[in-house]
Amino acid sequence: MPPFRLVDAFAEQAFAGNPAGVVLLERPQPVAWMQAVATEVNASETAFLVRSEPDGDTWRLRWFTPTTEVDLCGHATLAAAHVLWQDARAPADATLRFATRSGVLTATAEDRVIWLDLPAWPVRTHPEPSRLASALGAAAGRYVGRSAGNVDPSGASQDDQAQANDVVVLDHERAVHELAPDLAEVARLGSGGLIVTAPSDGDDDFVSRYFAPALGVPEDPVTGSAHATLGPWWAQELGRDTLTARQLSRRGGHLRVRVVDDRVHVGGAAVTVISGALAD
Repeated sequence: MPPFRLVDAFAEQAFAGNPAGVVLLERPQPVAWMQAVATEVNASETAFLVRSEPDGDTWRLRWFTPTTEVDLCGHATLAAAHVLWQDARAPADATLRFATRSGVLTATAEDRVIWLDLPAWPVRTHPEPSRLASALGAAAGRYVGRSAGNVDPSGASQDDQAQANDVVVLDHERAVHELAPDLAEVARLGSGGLIVTAPSDGDDDFVSRYFAPALGVPEDPVTGSAHATLGPWWAQELGRDTLTARQLSRRGGHLRVRVVDDRVHVGGAAVTVISGALAD
């Protein structure tokens, strides 16, 4: 029976942040089985880990929402790293390496903070989607473009729609907090999801929320991959490469962000909430 953990990522305590399922596999499993498990778990993402070689230091990592496989998931990667260290499957001082659909990602631990090294998915100029105004409802925002999403080494997009996100900037934090988008219209934007952001009214640099009903996630509680887009955008706006951020979902979460060339380092804590095993 494969070990299973439910981990709250980007959280200092249980029942906050973003829950992610983590499944530890001895060997690769069929996509249909992994999708069925992710649907059963019903977290925004479930991560599946299998060691690349019996004694290797790289893990193959895949992520599934309740409805589909995705190219990149920050919070479930953070949860996976947390489980490997917690279960002593890797040395505490190791740099963990994950082979994924978005290339090799790494995770390191500094005190209680896990730092992920993610590819930057910057905002690119894009025509404003015709359904954006109806998706936002009463909120008035500035459309700044669509994130790059996953790209192959030549720079050509592997899938223009799958995980490219539309990005809207609102005037202030309260507008982000109070936003009530039409999720049916968000699902029809033609992108993977909608990132809404604003300057923080508090000690952080910016706030955000993320909606991805087209990927089976109405609102994601805390989204590491969205900060692969937000980090570069706010770094340019604010003239600083080191930032702090909050995601204003009901559960909420706090993230640290460092922009380094074409990479974004996203940091946060994690807590295991459930430990068990999947039935055969």
